[in-house]
Amino acid sequence: MAGPFGATSTTDEVLEGVDLSGKRILVTGVSAGLGVETARTLAAHGATVVGAARDLAKAHGATEQVRKDAKNGGSLELVELDLASLASVRACADGLTAAGKPFDLIICNAGVMACPKGVTADGFETQFGTNHLGHFVLVNRIASLLKSGSRLVNLASSGHRFSDVNLEDPNFEHTEYTEFGAYGRSKTANILFAVEFDRRHKAGGVRAAAVHPGGIQTELGRHLKPEIIQAMIAQINAANAGGGAAGFEWKTIPQGAATSVWAGVVAPADVIGGLYCEDCHVAELTESDDVRAGVRAYALDPEHAKALWAKSEEMVGERF
Repeated sequence: MAGPFGATSTTDEVLEGVDLSGKRILVTGVSAGLGVETARTLAAHGATVVGAARDLAKAHGATEQVRKDAKNGGSLELVELDLASLASVRACADGLTAAGKPFDLIICNAGVMACPKGVTADGFETQFGTNHLGHFVLVNRIASLLKSGSRLVNLASSGHRFSDVNLEDPNFEHTEYTEFGAYGRSKTANILFAVEFDRRHKAGGVRAAAVHPGGIQTELGRHLKPEIIQAMIAQINAANAGGGAAGFEWKTIPQGAATSVWAGVVAPADVIGGLYCEDCHVAELTESDDVRAGVRAYALDPEHAKALWAKSEEMVGERF
């Protein structure tokens, strides 16, 4: 299947005929869901996959199929990474840089969603600290391992439409906390991080993009009660109907991981660099509330991205 690809395309369809032998790829969050499937399809096409997870025992059990499906020299290695602890993030990054083996692709897949208000080990609001700041430090600390032709893919979400980042109060110290408001901030940050990383590194041949995997039933939604999920689907369907779009449909996990591997391996770098992708294509800018697709302009604003980068450096106490 050469394409074009869309919402129902699967990982194996996207990578059909692609040989990833000799490619080394880092995927975070390989203990469940999209991370496991992403690692599986990459290893099945010959890639050496380094999978990062907070719970290595859980990840080892979850990735049994990854090892079974690995072909053409493909393999999986697991490393410990707790994105909610900068000490863990820095230890993981130090280990990878000490090994000195370059990466052709980094997929920042791990994350949390709509969880109760809390803080990371470093005192950051849980979702912003885990989804954004943890990956921000990890990727920047191992950026020297990305050579010309390599890519960074950040998993964002259509949930970025819930809210822009708040650089004046990132930890909700002065504003009311809502689970989805915080999630929206963190997902907007994932996109803005890709925008600025791409700007900083494209001259050296390294590109970055953000992707929305779609609606998938995985462990990511562990904090969502069934009635909340149903209410969200009803809201999406009402919005879609207003814009003449089809009703909401869940994606399978292989369909959900397809845009990650499409942006990381298949799509031309100049097509996706510095942008936000969904359903295996680059999303269009939109300010409409009628259709649950597209990307908000604030998430791609280059000056906004620079400001988030500076704020993130300030928060983690490192300059990159």
